[in-house]
Amino acid sequence: MTAPDDAAGHVVLVGAGPGPAGLLTAEGAKWLSRAKCVLYDRLVGRDVVQLAPASAERIPVGKRPGGQSVPQERINELLIEKARAGGVVVRLKGGDPFIFGRGGEEAEALAAAGVPYRIVPGVTAAVAAAAHAGIPLTHRRIASTVAFVTGHEDPDKADSSLDFRALARIDTLAFYMGVGALRATADRLMAAGRAGDTPTALVENATSPRQRVVTATLATAADVAEREDVRPPAIVLVGQVAALHGRLAWVGRLPLSGRTVLVTRARAQASRLAERLGELGAQVIEAPTIEIQPPASFDTLDSELRRVGERDWIVLTSPNGAVAVFDRLAALGFDARALGRVRVAAVGPATAEALAQRSIRADLVPETHTTEALTDALLAAARPGARVLLARSDLAPADMAERLTGAGMEVEDVTAYRTVRPHRLPDEALQALRAGEADWITFTSSSTVENFFALAPNTDLSAVKAAAIGPVTADTLRARGVEPAVTVDPHTIDALVEGIAAAETAR
Repeated sequence: MTAPDDAAGHVVLVGAGPGPAGLLTAEGAKWLSRAKCVLYDRLVGRDVVQLAPASAERIPVGKRPGGQSVPQERINELLIEKARAGGVVVRLKGGDPFIFGRGGEEAEALAAAGVPYRIVPGVTAAVAAAAHAGIPLTHRRIASTVAFVTGHEDPDKADSSLDFRALARIDTLAFYMGVGALRATADRLMAAGRAGDTPTALVENATSPRQRVVTATLATAADVAEREDVRPPAIVLVGQVAALHGRLAWVGRLPLSGRTVLVTRARAQASRLAERLGELGAQVIEAPTIEIQPPASFDTLDSELRRVGERDWIVLTSPNGAVAVFDRLAALGFDARALGRVRVAAVGPATAEALAQRSIRADLVPETHTTEALTDALLAAARPGARVLLARSDLAPADMAERLTGAGMEVEDVTAYRTVRPHRLPDEALQALRAGEADWITFTSSSTVENFFALAPNTDLSAVKAAAIGPVTADTLRARGVEPAVTVDPHTIDALVEGIAAAETAR
């Protein structure tokens, strides 16, 4: 088979891993970034699907237990149709395509149709579930063999192909989709000679913030699963290694394990905050209260950027401003050389980092990351008569420009981007608030506070802890009757995350 190119239609069967985008392979992410069309399973993480280009067609084809499903034959037809239309077609399959994922059937259909394809392996559910439960599938002293077993065979098969006598002799057994048939499976294993006191673990929602591990013995596992209401998706691990969960479990020890945090930042900015919270075990729900949009007209900004080299200072009060300015410079055919001797001031480390990603080093970053502190620093660093370009949000207050102008500077205050309130909050966020499932809500500016209450005017936050990135945001919350549980200094995302974690640890 010749190597396919992106213009000629071909299919890439990508193992999406157990859910989180962090467990998708780099190879899988590469092909996903080039996709013209993506067909994805139900359990594939939303953040994985979002790695596809915005222009990519997205088609959900996942199986839903007890609900409507796209027949496998139709999935095969769609893959062939989309590939023949041209471009990269990515089939995102939970876990690994060739482990209980019907990837083999799809590859057979593509081969029979003469459609070029390739396979990208993924982290299969049993490996991920065991790792996140602190259960080694193999162990030099107690487990030298491991088997992956389906707990849900093809219903059209006349007889089971599972040899329980052989399975009973394998050190570690990992049953996929095994909760529904757990009682029958345990009975057959014990009848084949496996001891009833064999340690058994049920890992529900593995690798997600909702992960739960329930332990039992082989003889009691079905009763425990019913009593604890263990539901799919779950992996059943049978073997002496399951007893190590109590000593090696690490997820539950993370400071934000079991906590749900709502993030109100604009979606484009939320990734770092969500990532840091997730690393500490939190379930993160994005509830963006701001959308970042270009100015209604680029005329004024373009005019200033074409002669930006005539300025003494360019002042950026947010990462959004830094991105907007240098993206617009590029659109006008310029690069960093257009700045010449212009000095650059940034309100804080996040803005400085956004500049550094464009090979621009900020000349001035105040110790306190507020516009007031930045204004004070500029008044100390810039001479009277200095020509200053402020490139910021359309909603930026006039105080900064007025103070600089009052000190004798020539100030041009232009809109680099607009901050717009979305039409509504995501359903997932509203449901979490109404059901009392949200533990924390983060606010990174006064605008996020005002927009949140405009979008959810009757929401009671008395049972939710609010975290504010700085004193101005905290004061805006207090004006709304909410006393922030955390206000951080320095006013950075990392400090905000650390403040929430410290508050949880101190409980």
